[in-house]
Amino acid sequence: MKAFIQLVYQTLKVFILFTGFTFLFYYGMMWVQQEYQQYQRYDEPQGAAVKVANMQPVNEQPSWIERLFLFYHSGE
Repeated sequence: MKAFIQLVYQTLKVFILFTGFTFLFYYGMMWVQQEYQQYQRYDEPQGAAVKVANMQPVNEQPSWIERLFLFYHSGE
């Protein structure tokens, strides 16, 4: 009977530790997510920023072979 009680006690300790660390991990991840959610990634750049994207005109669509080469080149 004493061995059974010790087994239940050890199992209960492991369960409580596992549950506690799970809650700690979950709320830690929620805290990190809130911190990054408030981070403004798309603010206007300041200083001597340079535009690096070259947009194609909307009416000038690439041919299917150019799109295929772009697909192979970018790996998407």
